[in-house]
Amino acid sequence: MYIFNKVTVVPQLPKSINRLNEIANNLWWSWNTEFLRLFKMIDRDLWEQTKNPIKFLKIVSQEKIEEVSQNDSFLQEYNRMVKNFDSYMNSSDTWFDKNYPNNKEDLIAYFSAEYGLDEIIPIYSGRIRYFVRGPLEVC
Repeated sequence: MYIFNKVTVVPQLPKSINRLNEIANNLWWSWNTEFLRLFKMIDRDLWEQTKNPIKFLKIVSQEKIEEVSQNDSFLQEYNRMVKNFDSYMNSSDTWFDKNYPNNKEDLIAYFSAEYGLDEIIPIYSGRIRYFVRGPLEVC
């Protein structure tokens, strides 16, 4: 049998939690792991299986998403995480801003095949897979 096309159905995030996807696709969560607790709150078993926010959001049930979008304690935690994320992304007190004030719109990516960024992000040698946009700190 010849498979001509593939259809993938991805759960739709309600407006009240629509930024989950944006933050999951930013590496901010890899050093701010508090954000990952939101996924446990949505579906603990699925989170334990995937431990990957991007994959999780592609396969979580719409029913679970709808349920937490109405849960006050989840929404309170979600809003706190979004506020933390926005504060980080809009920060002007970074090493880069201090040293390169005229380059605020530059995008910077750093990739190394020698080590992974986080245990749940596989290493793709020779293939750029994840991007970070926003203030970066040099440690």
